[in-house]
Amino acid sequence: MQITVIGATGMVGRRVVAEALARGHSLTAVVRDTTRAADLPPAVRVRAGDAADVVAVACLAADQDVVVASIRPAVGSEAELVPTTQALLAGLVGSGARLLVVGGAGSLVVPGTGGLVADDPSLVTGGYRAIALAGVQQLAACRAAPDEVDWTYLSPPAELVPGVRTRTYRRGTDELLLDTRGRSRISVEDLAVALLDEAQNPAHRRTRFTVAY
Repeated sequence: MQITVIGATGMVGRRVVAEALARGHSLTAVVRDTTRAADLPPAVRVRAGDAADVVAVACLAADQDVVVASIRPAVGSEAELVPTTQALLAGLVGSGARLLVVGGAGSLVVPGTGGLVADDPSLVTGGYRAIALAGVQQLAACRAAPDEVDWTYLSPPAELVPGVRTRTYRRGTDELLLDTRGRSRISVEDLAVALLDEAQNPAHRRTRFTVAY
């Protein structure tokens, strides 16, 4: 497949690029500053682009099978997440490309409570609440997208850190997944595995899913 990764130099984006290359896909990395992509594998085509620019997104999505958006605004700029996501969705109208959004865990429901992760202080500390709430609004923006936009939203678990690629994980929908010890976690490498599995074998079109160990 032809896959474009927006935010390819971030913690998640780099793992998505590596996983997609390992599976033999053709990769384009989109970054604002191309110097940050200098250490990406030579097989990756690097393009400068802004996810908040509808026209630029439309150009980047042309002739692509999948566009992966792994974007996270800087601290203090969380309000940019929703309009940027809306621009991505608008840019993909008529492109034929599928959009896979790596979102946040904030919009997941905490098991047994009915409340959102974003509103649970035991899961989201004060410094992270702004981005958690922005993620809730980001999912709402996807759900409000025009019918012709083929999107999927992947919510990570509560703990997402670099680790080992095991290729094992569980899938869920709207509830935070917990293991037998009550932890909600996955490595960034296995999140990338789950994302590429979804890209190759779509099972969550125009909806959200989550993964964890």
